Amino acid sequence: MPIILGPDGPSLGGFVCPLVVIQADLWKVGQLAPGDTVRFELVSDAAAISAERAQDQLISELKSPPPVAAPPVTGALFDPILGVIEPTGHRPRVVYRRQGDRHLLVEYGSIVLDLELRLRIHALMLELQSMALPGIIDITPGIRSLQVHFDSRVLAQQRLLQALTEAEDRLGGLDDFEIPSRVVHLPLSWKDPAIYETIDKYMASVRDDAPWCPDNIEFIRRINGLASEDDVRRIVFDARYLVMGLGDVYLGAPVATPIDPRHRLVTTKYNPARTWTPENAVGIGGAYLCVYGMEGPGGYQFVGRTLQMWNRWRQTAEFTGGRPWLLRFFDQVRFFPVSTSELQTLRADFLHGRYRLDIREDRFRLADYRRFLADNADGIAAFRSTQRQAFAAERERWAQSGQANWVSDAAIADAGSDSEVDLPQGSRLVTSHVAGSVWKVLVEPEQAVKAGEVLCILESMKMEISVAAPADGVVDRLLCREGGAVSAGQNLLVLTEN
Repeated sequence: MPIILGPDGPSLGGFVCPLVVIQADLWKVGQLAPGDTVRFELVSDAAAISAERAQDQLISELKSPPPVAAPPVTGALFDPILGVIEPTGHRPRVVYRRQGDRHLLVEYGSIVLDLELRLRIHALMLELQSMALPGIIDITPGIRSLQVHFDSRVLAQQRLLQALTEAEDRLGGLDDFEIPSRVVHLPLSWKDPAIYETIDKYMASVRDDAPWCPDNIEFIRRINGLASEDDVRRIVFDARYLVMGLGDVYLGAPVATPIDPRHRLVTTKYNPARTWTPENAVGIGGAYLCVYGMEGPGGYQFVGRTLQMWNRWRQTAEFTGGRPWLLRFFDQVRFFPVSTSELQTLRADFLHGRYRLDIREDRFRLADYRRFLADNADGIAAFRSTQRQAFAAERERWAQSGQANWVSDAAIADAGSDSEVDLPQGSRLVTSHVAGSVWKVLVEPEQAVKAGEVLCILESMKMEISVAAPADGVVDRLLCREGGAVSAGQNLLVLTEN
């Protein structure tokens, strides 16, 4: 199912993006209503720019412009690769990709976790900002990519491409590159009760046989080949997590990875994802650590909970300059242990400025990092070897137990269709509008309910969906159970109306 990401879409994410709606047609997206039919048509860059200029003319003159003849569409026009620079020395391979008529994507190196690639993306962003090219609207850094949003009426795509390739020559190998890098000390409630409440809910309503249940930390230990959960704890508290990105799961949520590769615990994500995650839960997915900025769905493996990443209400010593988010690019996060009750007190005080974080100014020097990797190459290689073997062994266990190819049974009905239910006179069926699972049943037979009262809560597509009583009445019987799968249109209960 295609999804069109609008202006409120995240800058980071996992969707494959094969198409981009041209600027001149975005107004149509804003007019779409449920039930409308959408058809995509290929257009050339020239046609997209002509359409936008025609739209500008229409707005300025308030009359229809003459029709614009679109140039013929050929395969060459849609080559996603605009240019390539091959690697040399410390400079990685660079690929320039088109992203519609108003965006261009720069990609560095291979699809691997490499802090140096992220640093180079930052250096390129600074270089591009210093050039102050007319027509640049926004620059969004990723882990190994940089997205440039530009006004194609002011700045031609080829001119931007030329500027980016010239910038690469000026960057060189970044041998002397360094950046500000604060060390931010955050409290962490290890194995916080809130995360186990979340796991229990997941097992009850989504999947009870997942390899990471009932204890995510035990799963992290096993899949990384560590001897005990104490080893997981030691690594998390010893690590310096370098913030690579912000806002991955909204509200200033950091995506960070340990500077020392021997601290990079690797995990799979939940499959399927959770529908609920506590605010500021701390989890690991792949080799990245994330602090969830708000309640919502998620898939990272939990280790604990920390302070708020976002302050909605006020400026404090940690939330300054009009920025409601706590962390910055290339901050180094260090966790220290606190109890659950201590964290609750700190969370209550932090947003009001009554608790001050220990934040120390520092700098991250690329030359020092390269030297550290070289000096510890043998130990890093040994850690990664053990980790790879444990990861492979874990996946083999899944294959042997049938967990590797888990498929949801959400389409399997626990009850029959309408024709299979004997309805007493004056009764009606309450059905599910979506496929999913039953998280909670809030009523029981012979219970009186009011119109609009929530009868049960379903989980589907990372959301909780309440099913309300359509009228006043009495619950005659239940046709679903907590943890059971439901299909769209499936009967949930029988309601006898008053």
